[in-house]
Amino acid sequence: MATYIGEFDCKIDSKGRMMIPAGLFKQFPTNMREKFVINRSVFQKCLILYPMDCWGEIMKDLGKLNRFQKKTDDFIRQYLNGATEVELDSSNRLLIPKKLSDYAIIDKDIVLTASLDKIEIWSATAHNDLLNKYNHDEFAALAEEVMGKINNTDGKDNVS
Repeated sequence: MATYIGEFDCKIDSKGRMMIPAGLFKQFPTNMREKFVINRSVFQKCLILYPMDCWGEIMKDLGKLNRFQKKTDDFIRQYLNGATEVELDSSNRLLIPKKLSDYAIIDKDIVLTASLDKIEIWSATAHNDLLNKYNHDEFAALAEEVMGKINNTDGKDNVS
């Protein structure tokens, strides 16, 4: 599974389409450049663009869950609500479904941020608000809490 890096400022055209920036498009494996799934983020008011290999892994994981547990069934239903397969056109544009763009309050200016194996799609305003809330000391503590738990077999400290 490929991973991606970068942050890209983009625009939505009057028909609700966004062009995948060349710097991001080049990172997609050749066989993963046509179809994607777009869905709501679970934790943020943004959208997630999943390359098909990543989406396939999520579907495998969901398929392992017990649908005879109400919470699980409710989660799967809510998570998949709005998930839409999208295809790039000949100009490397994809259509963001209106229902999803309304959810993420996306208008004309957006920011695409690579997030390991998927791409977050933010309204530029929401992304700027998120960055303005950034606190270096809080992030450092979070990094230590999250990344400090990784086992390191070379005997060196985990946090730098």
